[in-house]
Amino acid sequence: MKFNSRRSPVYGTHGMVASSQPLATMAGIEILKKGGNAADAAVAVASSLNMTEPCSTGIGGDAFCLFFNAKTKQVRGLNASGRAPAALNIEYLAEQGIKDRLPPTSPHTVTVPGAAAGWVDTIESFGSMTMPEVLAPAIRLGEEGFPVSPITARAWNMGIPKLKNGPHYEEMLINGKAPGAGEIMKNKNLARTFREVAEHGKAGFYEGRIAEEIVKVLEPMGGVMTVDDLKNHYSTFPDPITTNYKGLDVYEIPPNGQGITALIALNILEEYDFTGIPHGSTKHLHTLIEAMRLAFADTRWYVADSDVTDVPVKELISKEYAAKRRTLLDPEKASVDVLKGSPVAGSDTVYFCVVDGMGNACSFIISNYAGFGTGIIPKGCGFTLQNRGFGFSLDPEHPNRLEPNKRPYHTIIPGMLMQDGELYAPFGVMGGFMQPQGHTQVVVNMVDYGMNPQEALDAGRFCILDGESGGKVHIEDEINVKVMSELASMGHEVVPRSGWGRGVFGRGQIIYRNPESGVLTAGSDPRADGCAIGW
Repeated sequence: MKFNSRRSPVYGTHGMVASSQPLATMAGIEILKKGGNAADAAVAVASSLNMTEPCSTGIGGDAFCLFFNAKTKQVRGLNASGRAPAALNIEYLAEQGIKDRLPPTSPHTVTVPGAAAGWVDTIESFGSMTMPEVLAPAIRLGEEGFPVSPITARAWNMGIPKLKNGPHYEEMLINGKAPGAGEIMKNKNLARTFREVAEHGKAGFYEGRIAEEIVKVLEPMGGVMTVDDLKNHYSTFPDPITTNYKGLDVYEIPPNGQGITALIALNILEEYDFTGIPHGSTKHLHTLIEAMRLAFADTRWYVADSDVTDVPVKELISKEYAAKRRTLLDPEKASVDVLKGSPVAGSDTVYFCVVDGMGNACSFIISNYAGFGTGIIPKGCGFTLQNRGFGFSLDPEHPNRLEPNKRPYHTIIPGMLMQDGELYAPFGVMGGFMQPQGHTQVVVNMVDYGMNPQEALDAGRFCILDGESGGKVHIEDEINVKVMSELASMGHEVVPRSGWGRGVFGRGQIIYRNPESGVLTAGSDPRADGCAIGW
């Protein structure tokens, strides 16, 4: 069965870029045409998205990527997420009266921004150009200005109260207001920040003016981040984790990212035959929702910084464990009280992708978390600081408990599909806890329902809100009302979503590479402003 897509897929042979913002997509194409590879173009897109869509992403946040090298046939991972300050711990917060959960815009939710180091490491490890070359398009956008896209304009306006959470908010507004759709916005302070990274690499961000301004803006609010916390930051290059789903190898970044959630769900779904089961039917959706509930029950407990905590990754993504969990999936009833299993004897965002003419691919994701993050802007820097620390638990017994120099549970995840050792598709769906749900749904759409990348992204989605195993199920208005009613009768607490409410279902990008012809086929999510462009 094929879904009747609202957009045509985009084709190309020499390269392809798909992102949530057209000007950022064009920045990636510009780099590809100048001879850059997929990694070079990815950093150009990331920095341009920071400029054009700062209500979702930025250099004040974190990043992850998966890079496929067409020569070596290897998929490599980059974890560019930051850590909690060395002086921050649960005991300190308790003394401040914070015991259950960090407030979402607290200065204590600011972890060290990992994106800048991630950009530099991406170019040094996978790229072929220089930082000044790849940051040039974004710097030009900041200095010359750019017209703001409509969905971005709405998010920017909704983020004004958060921007006014701290000083210097005027740096990212026009006369105190968010830029409207089609209005020209300039961000010369952010362009200046990019120039310092272009000229001095990591030191341009983690030492000197920018680092000092980050500490200076947080200190009066009670923040404990120091210049040493910033100077000591580093990215890691973890081996990707993977499982095979009906002939496709699905790659994700290991914890502290939540990509493992999608792998657990796909392992559970592998034994289900969707032949003859209509897409968007009650049986199709119930089966996927239940698999996601089981996956979240595990990962909301076990996912933590694997450099600090022993996360049982191998056991969680084993086929044997999936077989045990699959027995809990009731085809007639919602298991809204599902509990975590025991795999061992005895634990707001932009996504984009690039494929170059040589067949290299970069699956890249970067985020502030929760829109503008904390909304706190270091003076003269032109970006907001993330609030990723909100992902920590303050339960001293939890694997993801807050500890000094520890990375929190991370929602942002890039994905990569391989088949028989060859690139199949970089892919991703952004949007908090929607991301592994989106990964699972688009993989099933392509594998079980034969959809092309655009169809796979257009198809109606569900979202278990907040990634809680017993959470409410938001259903997109593409799904038949009768199906929603049947799901509710099975015990799912269904919430229909339409219009702007569709934002909870995330925004994705997919680029498929035909292994025989090399032709690239891309899709870009209609729930965002962006597009795919090939050449």
